[in-house]
Amino acid sequence: MTAPGEFIPYARQSIDEDDIAAVAEALRGDYLTTGPAIDRFEAAVASRAGARFGVALSSGTAALHAAYFAAGIGPGDEVILPANTFAATANAALYLGAKPVFADIEPDTGNMAVEAVEALITPRTRAIVPVHFAGLPADVPAIRDLAERYGLLVIEDAAHALGAAVDARPVGSLSAMTAFSFHPVKHIATGEGGMVVTDDEALYRRLTLFRSHGITRDRSQMKADEGPWYYEMHALGYNYRMTDIQAVLGESQLKKLDCFLARRREIAHCYDRELACLSDVLALPGRRPGRDSAWHLYVIRLLAGAERRRDLVTYLHERGILVNVHYRPVYLHPYYRALGYAPGLCPLAERFYSQAVSLPMYYGLTAAQQAKVIDAVMSGVEAT
Repeated sequence: MTAPGEFIPYARQSIDEDDIAAVAEALRGDYLTTGPAIDRFEAAVASRAGARFGVALSSGTAALHAAYFAAGIGPGDEVILPANTFAATANAALYLGAKPVFADIEPDTGNMAVEAVEALITPRTRAIVPVHFAGLPADVPAIRDLAERYGLLVIEDAAHALGAAVDARPVGSLSAMTAFSFHPVKHIATGEGGMVVTDDEALYRRLTLFRSHGITRDRSQMKADEGPWYYEMHALGYNYRMTDIQAVLGESQLKKLDCFLARRREIAHCYDRELACLSDVLALPGRRPGRDSAWHLYVIRLLAGAERRRDLVTYLHERGILVNVHYRPVYLHPYYRALGYAPGLCPLAERFYSQAVSLPMYYGLTAAQQAKVIDAVMSGVEAT
C-alpha cells in the first residue's frame, strides 16, 4: 500500500553537512583511533552530563559492561534492574557471572518501581540499575536513598536519556556511574558508540583499564618499569575503544543536542494534543513532576491489550508507518527462560509490553509526516 521511499521509521539519525565535514577532516588527520578527538568528546559529554569524567566506548552495551566491571560486579553477585529494557542491561551482568534480578515497573511510565526494588535486595545484591525508559528519568533520588541504606551502587542506564534532568540536575550527575548510548536511533549518533560518566576517579581508572584489554601505560599504576615501551595488563579487559571518526561525529552532533531535544518535545506535545481524544482506548506516556524527559520514544498503550496492539501495528505498517514495540520483558526471551526465569515474574511489565506501541519520534520527522502518523493511528484504532 506504500510506495518505496515513503516509509516513516520509528526513529532515525539526523546527519548534516557539518557532521560529514567533521568526519572527513578526521579521515584526513593523523589519528583514526586513540587520538585527541576521544578526549575532547569525553570532556564535552561529561560537561553536558554534569560529571567530572567521561569514558568513551564502542557501544552502549560496552558502556554497561564496563560500568558493571568498574563497580566490582562478579560471580555470585546480583544486579537489580527493570524487566522492560533492552537485553543489554541484563546481559552485561551475565557477562561478569552475576545474576540479573528483575524489578517490576510503574504502570504508566515504564520506569522501575522503587517499592518493587527493596523487596528484591539480598546479601548478594551489588548494584541497582534504573533505566530511564523512553527518556523519562526514573526516580533516581529515591533509588539512591534506598541504595545508600543498603550500601549499594546505583548505575544508571541512560541510553534513552541524554539531555534529561531531575529537578534541573542533568542525568549523569545523580549517581556513581551513568551509561549513555550513541546508536543512530538515540539523541546523538556516532554510528555505534557509548560512554560512561562518573565523578569518581577510582571508577574512572577502572573504566579506562577495562576498555583497552585491561592494559595500562600509567607509570603510577605499574608494578615495574622496563622502559618507555613498557605496559602491563592488570585485568581481563576488552577492546571496547571508540574511534576518532566516531568521536568527531559525536562531538559535532552534541553541538546540536539542544535543537534535537527541542524538536522532540514539540513532537511529543503534538501527539499529546492530537491523541488526547482517544483516552478511552489508549493511554499516553506518563509524566512525573520535576523530571524532564529527553523523549527518546513516544510510547502509547492500547488498553485492550496484545491482540488489539498487534492489529494496530499491522495496520500502521501496511501504511508505511514503521512503529515499534519497546520492550518485551527480558526474562521472557528464550535464552532467559532457559536460565530458569518464568512468566509472571513482573506482571506490570508484562501488561505494559502487551499494550505498548512506539510512534515515530526523531528530529527529522516533519509536521506533515507526524500528521500522517496521527491520522493513521486514529483510523487504525477505529478500524481494528
